[in-house]
Amino acid sequence: MVKNSFISVISQEEKYENRGSVEFQIVSFTNRIRRLTSHLQLHKKDYLSQRGLRKILGKRQRLLSYLSKKNRICYKELINQLDIRESKTR
Repeated sequence: MVKNSFISVISQEEKYENRGSVEFQIVSFTNRIRRLTSHLQLHKKDYLSQRGLRKILGKRQRLLSYLSKKNRICYKELINQLDIRESKTR
C-alpha cells in the first residue's frame, strides 16, 4: 500500500521532533484508523474495536477542524498528502 509507506516516511522524519504537533497527531490517528479498518474487514463483529475506531475518528475530526481554523494552508496540504476527505463546514 502506497499510503502506508508514505505515512511511515512522515512518521520517521518527525519521529523525535514534533510528536505533540497537530499534524503528527493527525498522521498518527490516520495510520491507526487504516489499521483498524483493515482489522474490522476480517472481524466484523468486533464491537470494541468499532467503538475504538469511532473514538479515534472523532479525535482526528476535532484536530482537523482545529487545524483548519488555525492554518488553512497546512490543513489543505495535509488533507492532500493523507488522501482523506475534507470535513464538512457548518
